[in-house]
Order: sequence, then C-alpha cells, then structure tokens
Amino acid sequence: MMYGKSDPVIVAAKPANKAEASAAEPGEPRTGTKGNAGQQSTRQAQDWESVSQALDRIRQVAKAKKKERFTSLLHHVSVDLLRVSFHALERDAAPGVDGLIWQDYEVDLERNLEDLHRRVQRGAYRALPSRRQYIPKSDGRQRPIAICALEDKIVQRATAAVLNTIYEEDFLGFSYGFRPKRSQHDALDALVVGINTKKVNWILEVDIRSFFDEVNRDWLGRFLEHRIADPRILHLIQKWLKAGVLEDGIVTDSEKGTGQGTVISPLLANIYLHYSFDIWAERWRRREASGDVIIVRYADDIVIGFEHETDARRFWDEMRERLQKFSLSLHPDKTRLIEFGRFAAANRKQRGLGKPETFNFLGFTFVCGKSLRGRFLLKRRSRRDRMKAKLRDVTNELRRRMHQSIPEQGKWLKQVVTGYFVYHAVPTNSAALVAFRDEIIARWRWVLHRRSQKSALTWTRMKKLADDWLPKPRILHPWPNQRFAVKHPR
Repeated sequence: MMYGKSDPVIVAAKPANKAEASAAEPGEPRTGTKGNAGQQSTRQAQDWESVSQALDRIRQVAKAKKKERFTSLLHHVSVDLLRVSFHALERDAAPGVDGLIWQDYEVDLERNLEDLHRRVQRGAYRALPSRRQYIPKSDGRQRPIAICALEDKIVQRATAAVLNTIYEEDFLGFSYGFRPKRSQHDALDALVVGINTKKVNWILEVDIRSFFDEVNRDWLGRFLEHRIADPRILHLIQKWLKAGVLEDGIVTDSEKGTGQGTVISPLLANIYLHYSFDIWAERWRRREASGDVIIVRYADDIVIGFEHETDARRFWDEMRERLQKFSLSLHPDKTRLIEFGRFAAANRKQRGLGKPETFNFLGFTFVCGKSLRGRFLLKRRSRRDRMKAKLRDVTNELRRRMHQSIPEQGKWLKQVVTGYFVYHAVPTNSAALVAFRDEIIARWRWVLHRRSQKSALTWTRMKKLADDWLPKPRILHPWPNQRFAVKHPR
C-alpha cells in the first residue's frame, strides 16, 4: 500500500503570534473568576474568533494540498486555544492523578495557562500518568477508562483541535465517531437510509477485539507522519501514549494501545482506522464489489451492508487479513453475517427458515418489520440489555434517595427519563419508550412503599404522581431520510 508524500509545507506563524500577544495585554483581566459574566462571555467569544481564524488557515491548506505534511503546528497551541480548551472541559469531571478539579484551576486561570503555554512551547511540559477507573458494561463486565490530569486534558484538547482541522479534510464520509458536527444519530440515519435506498440483502456486523488496547503505536506513528512533520507535535503525542496508567499505586505502561478515555484517544483511533480500514474499504467497494455496498463506522463499531452474499464473505475474509497487518483482530463471536433487508423475510420463508435475525448498532436493535400497509419497514428498538442495565442503575440510585422528599425524587427522575428519551425517542421505538417509563414508575412506587409500611399508595395516586413529574413518551427525532436529506443534500 502506497501513500504519497510531497515537499513539506510550513503554516504561517504570524496569526498565532498575534493571538499570543493579545492574551497578555494589560487591559485584559488576569483571573477567570473575577469580573462579571458579560466580560467573561466577551473574552471567550474573542478567544474563539482568534482561534477559529488560525485554524481555518490550516484547514484551507489541508483541503487544497491533500498530500502536504505540516512542519510547523505547535505554535498554534496558543494561550487563546488553551483557554478555549479549558472552558470546553466538563466542570464536574473526575480529577486525575494531580487531584486538580476545574474550579481549582480557574482561580488563577490566566497565570496557570500562561505557565502551561510556556512549558509546552519550550518542551518542559511533562505528561502525567492517567488514573485507571472502571465503569460497568451492559454485559456485567467492567470497561477500563483512563482519566487524565487536568493540564493533560487541556493540552490534549488544544492539540486535537489543531489536528482535527487537517484530518477532517481527509476522513471519509462513512466515518462518524467523535468528529465535529457528526453525532451517533447521524450515523444511525446514514445506516437506515443506506439499507432503505440501496440493494442491501446482507449485513456484516463487525467487532474489533479490544481495539483501543491493541492499537500498534509504531503503525500509529507512521500514519501520523503522512500528514504531520512537526517533531514537537509528534513528541507530544508520544508523551501521552507513554505516560502510563496509575492503578493501586503502581504506574504501568503498555507497549500498545491509546488509553481509552483520554481526550486525544478518539482522534488517534480515527486516524488509525482511517489508514488501516477506511481507505482500504472504500477502494474495495469501488473496485472489488459486484453489487451495492454501504459502510457506516462509528469509532470501532462498524456495520457493512451488501447486495450479494459472495461479496460479503470475500470482504470478511480480506478484512480479517487486512486488520491483522495492523495488529488488529476480529472478535469471533461478535463479528457475524446475517441476511437482512427488504427481501430477507420472503427469501428466508421460501427456504423454510424463520424471521430475519436482528443486529445491534449504537444502542439500538435493528429489525426487519412491516408497516401498516404491509410494506418493508426498518425498525429500531432500544437494546433490551442496555435498558435493563439503565433500570438497574436507576433502582440502585432510588434506594440511595429513598428518604428524599417526593419533589426531590421526582425532579431527579424527570432528568433521567428526559435524558433517555432525548436519545431513544426515534420513529418505530414508541413501545420501548412506554416500557421504560412504566418501569421507572413501578420502581419509584416500590421505593415509596418501602419508606413506610402504612403507605397506601394506590396505582391511581401513583399515576397522578408520575404524570406530575415524568415526561410522556413521544417521538422527538424525525424520520432518518428527512434529517439525512437536510444534512447531505444530493
């Protein structure tokens, strides 16, 4: 496989130098906590305008010169960009090994950022180990997450902003995960529209085994060098990869992986999969396929639709070999090919088989269904295992809140149900929304009963209580073809 490289290009440094100077002008306040909200808002707007202008110049070069390598990028990690990155962080995020939280750093923000900027620019900045934390998965297992120190988050976010301006001009259209102005629902819309408008009869559900833990850092470095020739940026990334993880008082460093949970990790994952999978898959679709092929990738979650089974099986075999070259492997139990699409039910019935199998993607189960008129209707339903896991979490939290007042409980449950509906309220998923709300009501009633043995909370009273606090189930998202047509007009 060959990738062309041309002579280096140097991005002008003047705009960033001006931005850096403006950040230290005497008229600017030196702390982020003093002064009124209007001044802070104005300052953030000025920062964003300065940063966006500098990044736009990089974007224009990346778009015009697809094979150029950027030799000078670190100066774009300015005080303004660090400030924008700081304000983009979650205020209540868990602290890393440094113990610093957002509010602590904000007390003397300007001095902290200027000191951080100086250390980054002269190479004195040192990455700290990430703190290991585990979050439960829907199957009962634990997912390891790396939590960075606060300054590492700031510098990683700023660096990712610079690199994103380049790689957004390179990434392919079927890549959706962790990209600006692209969401999970954009990926879901693309998949539904693809199945409905193309000749899709087979679905290949791809699961890359422990992707974030298995990334080969040597290959990642080579992929980065296709576009990045600034040794200081490459050295920064190596610092983060080699910083290690602190767990039980011991720092360990693996020779592979990107540290799932770090700010820079999603971008590095997209770069790795862009070169190891996306470019190859797009070329295969154009040159090797004998029928229609659709591809949707959200980070390491990949679904591919085929017109012909022979194409699907050839792709599967060649994809396995392709990924092995880059130290990746397919999960043997979770990677599978199923018959799916508008003709799947009829074809399987002719062969004496049952209903078409279903597949999962981004929290939904995809089902071959029928409309009221008997036509093919692709249905999406909330994954049952994920819903059960969510309800378990709600039950445990309700027990902890058992002795709170009903208004306090109701306010919290309203946030839970509203948040669930915001993501899951898609067309064809009404039954799951109703079921989720009903389960929440039942568990709330059980907790209220447990507060007093003399409680006489009838279902009529409980229903009134639920209607007062919990939103009613209703579809919030448009049909996929409507939103897809707006975002991707043909």
